[in-house]
Amino acid sequence: MSLILISEQLLNGLQFGLMLFLIAAGLTLVFGIMDIMNLAHGSLYMAGAYVAAETMQRTGSFTAAIVVAVAVTALVGIALEILILRKLVTRDHLAQVLGTYAVILIANDAVKMIWGPTPVMLNMPALLSGPVELLPDFLYPAFRLMIITVGLLVALALYAFVTKTRAGVLVRAGASNRQMATLMGVRVPILFLGVFTLGAALAALAGALLGPITAVQIGMGEDILILVLVCIVIGGIGSIRGAFVGALLVGMVDTAGRAFLPMLLRNVFPADVASSVGPTIAAISIYVLMAVVLVFRPSGLFPARG
Repeated sequence: MSLILISEQLLNGLQFGLMLFLIAAGLTLVFGIMDIMNLAHGSLYMAGAYVAAETMQRTGSFTAAIVVAVAVTALVGIALEILILRKLVTRDHLAQVLGTYAVILIANDAVKMIWGPTPVMLNMPALLSGPVELLPDFLYPAFRLMIITVGLLVALALYAFVTKTRAGVLVRAGASNRQMATLMGVRVPILFLGVFTLGAALAALAGALLGPITAVQIGMGEDILILVLVCIVIGGIGSIRGAFVGALLVGMVDTAGRAFLPMLLRNVFPADVASSVGPTIAAISIYVLMAVVLVFRPSGLFPARG
């Protein structure tokens, strides 16, 4: 197990964790402020990937693909909040889960009608298709480095927004105590709409960036939504800092486990058994991590409330 391999997998874990953070940040704010369990958040991630793929095919510009995907998905998020979620906000969580699950089914069928049932291609830009030499004999994909850079910049921008701006103060107030924020004169419907639109845009950005290295296909939102929920539970509902830490932990544990566990298990089991058991244990380890955190910190590592 060389130092280069370890460094490469740590960067992979950082890249995956930052993309999870982009999705988790919006979802944790929606749940923390609006008190809505929005299972359809993964569908916004899927929408961003599909719109980016379509734009890339038509224009050949990856920058245009990202901009259009974020803009279109943000508009979809506005419509979804006004037409559906605004009516669910006064319902119990069971009604919210059922309602947003219905949105998942509608979104999957809509994508199937527009793009067909087969996966679509989202090509990475030619400028970033090659490797970059970070250290002697250590080559790392330029596209993944770009994802890491964008993820870190967005995380810093979100931190500055939440801590340094008046709108961020309102968001933190709503996440900490929604009823008190309402009594203090916060225009809650506008706050809800802004938070949901921001969450939709971040999910679309993650979908557009991950599209070239994952399959752009129907149901991709549900697959990643489970990991995103784990990130939120670990970090603390309603907390941007918690979503960041939780996402990085999940990304590192998942990536390191899948890369290193099979190699370690080959010292004990035959190679074919180690190759099949290693990824399974890596997947389970994420939920073990969540369980351990909940035992000692039931509200998460950095809860917004309390």
